[in-house]
Amino acid sequence: MTEMIGQVYRNDAVTIRMKQDKVQSRFAKMGSAFGLISGMTFAVNSIILGIALAREPFTLGSGAIFVAPLVAAAMNDSMTALWLLIYNIWKGNFKELVRSLKTTPGRMVCVAAILGGPVAMGCYLLGIQFCGSAYTMPISALCPVVGAILARIFMKQKMSTRVGIGMLICIVGTALISFTPPEGNFPHFYLGLLFAFGSALGWGAEGALATFGMSMVNPDVAITIREITSGLASTLIVVPLISGIGMYGELLKTPATLLVVAAAGLAGAISFLTWYKANAMIGVASGMALNITYSLWGLVFAFFVTGVSLSTNLVIGAVAVTLGAMLVVVNPLEVFKKKGEA
Repeated sequence: MTEMIGQVYRNDAVTIRMKQDKVQSRFAKMGSAFGLISGMTFAVNSIILGIALAREPFTLGSGAIFVAPLVAAAMNDSMTALWLLIYNIWKGNFKELVRSLKTTPGRMVCVAAILGGPVAMGCYLLGIQFCGSAYTMPISALCPVVGAILARIFMKQKMSTRVGIGMLICIVGTALISFTPPEGNFPHFYLGLLFAFGSALGWGAEGALATFGMSMVNPDVAITIREITSGLASTLIVVPLISGIGMYGELLKTPATLLVVAAAGLAGAISFLTWYKANAMIGVASGMALNITYSLWGLVFAFFVTGVSLSTNLVIGAVAVTLGAMLVVVNPLEVFKKKGEA
């Protein structure tokens, strides 16, 4: 009798464990799906902004080629902030947003936003303007590598062999991408690549600085603070400094182009929200690794939407940069180990 009761308990324990494994597996799959969606929607954001930059008023004026990307960056971040603010009000997070702005972690997010917004996003759109989105996205995906280097220099964090190999793969991939300019009129191609590197530097530095702040504030609220700060800084500081107030005003009077930028902002808002959901569900490293796939999604969308020609060097280089960046943030042995345990 005792043995029968013991067997029943063991069977119940096995059943409970199987149900828990199924729930965890479903949770992990959902987190992975959010990570992939974040990468896809960030690529969509980039492609739509590239389309917007080819429209009026971004094409007007002798200095438009330099001013337009920074004005577009300001409006893109502002639109993204607006979508995120609407989402947080709907979720009932507005009071928490105001409260978080008064805390040290919230202020750290604001400081990090300056690096990630006006600096990184401005460089990113200048890169798209000068060398095209298909080339800018893979280069900008080097941001985890930059973050690892900065952590090594300023935080004295050791760099593992895996990280070193990942960085080497990224360097090779970057060299392949940079080797052959795209077909078409790109007189400032290498300047564009330089700006793309600037975006990777800005986002890498933002990640290193914002880690503490993001971990102490509700992720939905933190990313909204980040975008509001970025949008305000770009609009109130960068746009006047580059004499872009006139173009900004014309953009507000051009509904067709403004709607395109608003659509890009919506894609950006979805990207940020799903990225942080992925981080919470499957871990920051895995979430970042899936988000980085935007460089590959960007190639696919650029090919089908804008008709850009994809050279062999570009495709191989983009794949190498993506895989190398993923290797920097994720240990594949641990991933396979977890799958084996499941």
